[in-house]
Amino acid sequence: MEKPYLSHIKSPKDIADFSDEQLTELCDEVREKLITVVSQNGGHLASNLGTVELTVALEKVFNSADDSIVWDVGHQCYTHKLLTGRANEFDTLRTEGGISGFPKRSESPYDAFNAGHSSTSISAAYGIARAKNILGKKGYTIAVIGDGALTGGLAYEGLNNAGRFQKNFIVVLNDNKMSISKNVGSMAKYLRRVRFMPKYIRAKERIEHVLEKVPVVGKPSAEAIRVVKAKLRHALSHSTIFEDMGFHYYGPLDGHNIPDLVTVFETVKDIKGPVLVHIVTKKGKGYAMAESRPNVYHGISAFDIETGEPKTGAIDFSFVFGNKLCELAEKNKKICAITAAMRSGTGLDRFSTEFKPRFFDTGIAEEHAVTFAGGLAAQGALPFFAVYSTFLQRCVDQIIHDVAMQNLHIVLAIDRAGLVGEDGETHQGVFDVALLNPVPNLEIYSPTYFSELEIAMDFAVAANNKPVAVRYPRGGEPYKPQDFQVTKKHYQFYGSSNSSTLIVTYGKLFASACKAMQILESKGVSVCILKLNRIKPIPAKSLDLATEYKNIFFFEEGMATGGVGEHFLYDLVKREYKGEYKLTAIDDVYVKHAKVDSLLKKLGLDENGIVDTVLKELQSKGGE
Repeated sequence: MEKPYLSHIKSPKDIADFSDEQLTELCDEVREKLITVVSQNGGHLASNLGTVELTVALEKVFNSADDSIVWDVGHQCYTHKLLTGRANEFDTLRTEGGISGFPKRSESPYDAFNAGHSSTSISAAYGIARAKNILGKKGYTIAVIGDGALTGGLAYEGLNNAGRFQKNFIVVLNDNKMSISKNVGSMAKYLRRVRFMPKYIRAKERIEHVLEKVPVVGKPSAEAIRVVKAKLRHALSHSTIFEDMGFHYYGPLDGHNIPDLVTVFETVKDIKGPVLVHIVTKKGKGYAMAESRPNVYHGISAFDIETGEPKTGAIDFSFVFGNKLCELAEKNKKICAITAAMRSGTGLDRFSTEFKPRFFDTGIAEEHAVTFAGGLAAQGALPFFAVYSTFLQRCVDQIIHDVAMQNLHIVLAIDRAGLVGEDGETHQGVFDVALLNPVPNLEIYSPTYFSELEIAMDFAVAANNKPVAVRYPRGGEPYKPQDFQVTKKHYQFYGSSNSSTLIVTYGKLFASACKAMQILESKGVSVCILKLNRIKPIPAKSLDLATEYKNIFFFEEGMATGGVGEHFLYDLVKREYKGEYKLTAIDDVYVKHAKVDSLLKKLGLDENGIVDTVLKELQSKGGE
């Protein structure tokens, strides 16, 4: 059925004259659309349902031609996309060739800044506001940030700088008491206290009214009165941390009351100096399943709207990791687990319950998590930091300076390593190997199967005076040949022992290589596969044996520059290898959103791509 409003909205200007009743009806339509599309395509549901009224109010009040709205993380921007000319293509959300699930400047002029990671909006918005001021451009700049993102240090670096700016700068704090999991830490407690101060804003307004009537005579008196006013404001109105940092504070407000939101946004446009508007919303609002389990529906695969159940529910690597860690922790009292607000996503639910004193949620603070782990290790504890590959990028300095340089024994459990699919460029886990490869005294394991993950974790625990990384893919186990036997070796040769052609790979791509080997054999081409289980340092014996092959093909689900394939070639050259070598990896591009299988095919990393590469090279060289 055609939507009476959405189908006709081409830009935010189209809702400028909407009545409160029409805006409310529009919100209902938006929620219905969000639930329908996300149930089919997967995506971030609870966060978007919670910001519908906020987004509608922002788009109504501010001038989209001149004003810039910067979304933190960007996982709550779906309503924004619907109201900025993308309603008719919203069904393509997160599909190949369709619109992204995050803000993209290349996708729309209404997307002010790309996002995908947390706590960036205030810094980015401050830069945008400063640039407008320098270049003489008009317009307000609005940073929308969640209370979960306020657990990240970058947010405070932005607040610290922006608090001195006096030009059209607004921060909207969307307080839903959650990030992905329930918020933790002192800021969460502070915001909880502020929420229960309903008389705060009224008291502050009365005090301001009284102070403004205090007479001022002469410059000395003016300065004295200014000091007295400042002290009275702080003492009597219980100044918030945001006011202490230079912001005019308004709130907390009901984030689902459109008339109030519109009124406040219209009001703060006239305030000189930076403003922070604190609104309280309900994550998942409008869909009972998401309201009751907002952590589950934060980011979810396709699901049944009636039952709320995901359409896929197989055991995955995160689950296996969490269970194995519990087994290890039962035997080893030194083992701790750390997450950066991703307890459920990284499989640590069970650990957080069974080993509560040894479980730490740092909030969205990956840098702190690594240095905190270093501190634990310095006193003899053995911390496992479970983190998505894409978020590990944020703490490279801490890994080098605070851990590896001190030979501290921590374990980086790198979840979602490799291609993750529909979340796109900001979330593909393809940089971790290239970032970690140069770090001295660090070992990296990359298992293909569940049992190999457990073996790698055993190796990680047994390591001494060094950090260890264990990286594993999203989802379940890939294809495994019936005759393949998992071992505890750091490398394995599998396939024809008489071939002069060697395929080298690691992680999930081993499954593609096995399928490719079967296809090649059917075409009369025999190959052998070298499977690297430990990718840093590359096992020396595997390199020695590889030099015996005439043709070597390395396939890697990661960046070519700095990846294992480059290092493998370097080590071969040191051994004076005289054969042919070809590396197929991700070559200096950001990988867009699409299903993983489609991405592997495009990159030449699926079984057919491997077959084509091998046959083309062998034929150009006159066969094996």
